Order: sequence, then C-alpha cells, then structure tokens
Amino acid sequence: MVNTYFLDTSALVKRYVYETGSDWIQLITTPQESNTLIIARITWVEMLSALARLQREGNISQKNVEAFIKTLQYAFDMQYQIVEFDASLAEEAGRLVQQYPLRAYDSVQLASAIKIQTALAGFQNVSYTFVSDDNRLLNVAKITGLSVINPNDFP
Repeated sequence: MVNTYFLDTSALVKRYVYETGSDWIQLITTPQESNTLIIARITWVEMLSALARLQREGNISQKNVEAFIKTLQYAFDMQYQIVEFDASLAEEAGRLVQQYPLRAYDSVQLASAIKIQTALAGFQNVSYTFVSDDNRLLNVAKITGLSVINPNDFP
C-alpha cells in the first residue's frame, strides 16, 4: 500500500514549527516512511506568511526563519509533489468557495486535493488522505468525499 498525503499549510507548518500535531506530521513526512507528500503551489506563499507572522509576534527568530525557509525550499524541490495552479483549478476553487463557507486559499487547497483524488481514483493500492488542522476545511473536505485527518488529534 502506498500512503499518499495531501498536506494543507496548517498541517505542513507543523513540520517546521513545533506545535500540537507536530510529532505525527514529523512521522509521516520523514523520508524513511516513503510516503507520497502532495501540496498546492500556494502553500509556499502561505508558509512564508506564517513564518513572517510568527517572527513578528516574537515566537521565532530571524535566524530560525531563514533556516526554515532553506529546509522548506529543499523539500519543495526534492520531497513534495506540487499541484500547480491553473485555469481548471481556479474554476474548481471558485465553485467550492461559492458552495461552501471557505476562505479563498482554503478553496484552492481543497480543489488541489480533489484534483489529486480524481487522478488517483483508478489506483487500487493507494491510500489517499487530506491533512489539515482547520476543522471547517476538514468538514467540507469530508462532504466532497475526501478521507481526512487532523494532526491535532495526535498530540
């Protein structure tokens, strides 16, 4: 069985900044587990925003931000499979944001996850899970048929 995880930004940030759920995220993202890790292209922007906010609030230093960004860039280049933002993804995200109470970037994350689920539909030996710590987003993801996990359930 191939374990495939789509990580939204709220889940992925736990790999770089320790908080509730970080241990579980560390476990599934370690290269030794050989899991397939998928993220949306916009995650880069959201991660940089989260790190900048944490620095402004005094929770992490500039030196730590720089180290996290280097580590993140390496993972983007070498470990994560990235869903690119294109016209069809924008249309799906627009449909989702009109149908459900989602923020714009959350709808892009969800549209990206749905796109991957559709692509994996014919594969028998793949376990696919959407990972987020945003309960509203997880509830909508469940409605759309995604299997979901909240890393905060693994403190």
